[in-house]
Amino acid sequence: MTLLSRKRLSRRAMLRGAGVALGLPWLEAMAAPGSKQPKPPVRFAVLYLPNGVNVPAWTPKGRGRDFELSPSLAPLEDLKSQIAVFSNLWNANSKGGDGHYVKEAAILTCATIRKTQGADLANGVSVDQLAAQRRGGETPLPSLELGVAPVAVGVDAVVGYTRVYGSHIAWRNATTPLAREINPRSVYERLFRAASAPHSNTSKLDGLLLDRVLADAKKMRSQLASADQLRLDEYLSVMRGVEQRLERVSPPARRNWKPRARLDPKAAPTERPQDHAEHVQLMLDMMALAFQTDTTRIATFMFGNAVSNVSFRFLEGVSAGHHDVSHHQNDADKLRQYEIITRWHVAQFAGLLRKLRSMREGESTVLDSSMVLFASALSDGNKHDPHNLPVVVGGGGGGRLETGQYLAYPEDTPLANLYVCLLDAFGAPVERFADSTGPLPGFLKDPA
Repeated sequence: MTLLSRKRLSRRAMLRGAGVALGLPWLEAMAAPGSKQPKPPVRFAVLYLPNGVNVPAWTPKGRGRDFELSPSLAPLEDLKSQIAVFSNLWNANSKGGDGHYVKEAAILTCATIRKTQGADLANGVSVDQLAAQRRGGETPLPSLELGVAPVAVGVDAVVGYTRVYGSHIAWRNATTPLAREINPRSVYERLFRAASAPHSNTSKLDGLLLDRVLADAKKMRSQLASADQLRLDEYLSVMRGVEQRLERVSPPARRNWKPRARLDPKAAPTERPQDHAEHVQLMLDMMALAFQTDTTRIATFMFGNAVSNVSFRFLEGVSAGHHDVSHHQNDADKLRQYEIITRWHVAQFAGLLRKLRSMREGESTVLDSSMVLFASALSDGNKHDPHNLPVVVGGGGGGRLETGQYLAYPEDTPLANLYVCLLDAFGAPVERFADSTGPLPGFLKDPA
């Protein structure tokens, strides 16, 4: 029998071609014949929401496993058994200082940032980077930092903080934020390059990258059992679809291009057109692919910088920017728009969870082995309030997390206690993180 299901295929097996290598999803052929299937690796992601939420429309009803999702969380209804919603977590070390920056820069560090105009940054190590320091060497990329908005520069004159603080949630150490990638095509190419052999000539990638590994894929497919053939076909189909979407949103090829008329610089529009929804979707797709291929197990994504005022006029019933409606001053119409914008962000989170759930790994899914944190550094954006933060975690964390429940803790429970749980489930346990007092009761299971 020549089928690879009867042989051992390495978990790090690649499809190779013309200087690039593409990681594979889990296949049955990766398990030794008759052996117990290896446990998939645990992944950790963060989706950061700026500007807080409409708190009354966010908070679920009920407690424990007997709870009802709120209007803002309604997009998660079909994922209810695979999420945990939290109340009364707060970030005590961010309570000082005016405005957004002191809270939002510290969402993953739980530290007190220094008020500065940029020359002497001071924050802390973020929880994702602590995980990367412990386990990041196990994958080609220790971590992946994504966003959709460029780094803001200068000083916010209203509060006196450098805008750099509002552009980063991942911090390698107290003075070093990690650069974010905002170009989906660059992320896609980076994932390929990360899996390529050292010194391979990948500086120029011509055409669709998937074409360069299809010959190897065809050869491998002929040796796989039928179940693995279906998995491989599904995976390659997803990859092709992403590439085609990237082609549609990328600038057209300019080889041999010549202008047919002179462009007048004075006639340039004042705003550059951008489809925010498509940009967000592509970046989340990159995160999912990175997890599926095991190119990295740690990723963060910022829906926007601090004080983000992205226009959400593309949503029915919304006529203003995000930051503007977050300062609602209890105006009924602004609160309504605020809730619609929040629900859209939750829907993107839900879409990522569904995508991870659709990715099979033996008897489980990538979602089963993932922990995806969705959170904002503010509760009510009108008050810049760091109390009772909106926090949801999706995924099973490799069987370590008790999902399918709404956990309302005593008022002002440290957010860092949640991070202690996530680090433990990720395989990088700590006794303390920032101002933590211990793991959150009722959320973290003992190791099997």
